[in-house]
Amino acid sequence: MKPNPETFRYPLVVLEETDSTNQYISQLCNDLKEDVAEFTTVAAEFQTSGKGQRGNSWEAEKGKNLLFSLVLYPTFLEAHHQFILSQIVSLAIKEELSRWSDDITIKWPNDIYWKEKKICGILIENDLTGHHIGRSIAGIGININQEAFHSDAPNPVSLKQISGKEHDRHEILSHILRRIEIYYKGLQLENFATYSAEINARYARSLFRRRGFHLYQDTGGQFLARLLRVESDGRFVLEDENGQEREYLFKEVQHIL
Repeated sequence: MKPNPETFRYPLVVLEETDSTNQYISQLCNDLKEDVAEFTTVAAEFQTSGKGQRGNSWEAEKGKNLLFSLVLYPTFLEAHHQFILSQIVSLAIKEELSRWSDDITIKWPNDIYWKEKKICGILIENDLTGHHIGRSIAGIGININQEAFHSDAPNPVSLKQISGKEHDRHEILSHILRRIEIYYKGLQLENFATYSAEINARYARSLFRRRGFHLYQDTGGQFLARLLRVESDGRFVLEDENGQEREYLFKEVQHIL
């Protein structure tokens, strides 16, 4: 990936290979302190130890996909509002990928799906300073031009498989960062209560399986339920077939695909 420096507006480090872009940019921030500007992005052609949510590995053929991490310093956000960072990043990616399909959704909390298949994984790591967020690193893997998947991952898909054509990875990366920046500046500049309510509403409209009853699993086993809402702090609220509300934090419940 060779971005055009005349059109790319964000500080960018491009690596041929690294263990993890999240680890790389975290170490960069720790080493350089204030010298790492907000929205600095590290992109890699290949990751040897890329991780997703739940500790899962991420299969990505070298030079075919987007593997990148960016750093933010949302010190204006109180720690209990950190889920909104997950929302704006997932919305930015969902909206960019929706240029090629109407079937792009967000699977709670922040996987991006096309129909019943996963096209993007996001891992956000927040460092707290007192009651506020001092630093946030968002690691993102998006399947762009890969044509076949060989790992035991159950349901991967790429943008090329969806659209039938190759895509400019640099252009997509630039557009995603611009969308994140717009949302992020909204958090800084707009009335927080009003703006966060708008983000919550957009997120709710974008959710995977947001209508009807579907199969889930928690520590008690599998059950049918429908999605009621996602609270502003990220809690996932379902209603089962008996009309009982069930509320979950991340990793406490799974969609059965």
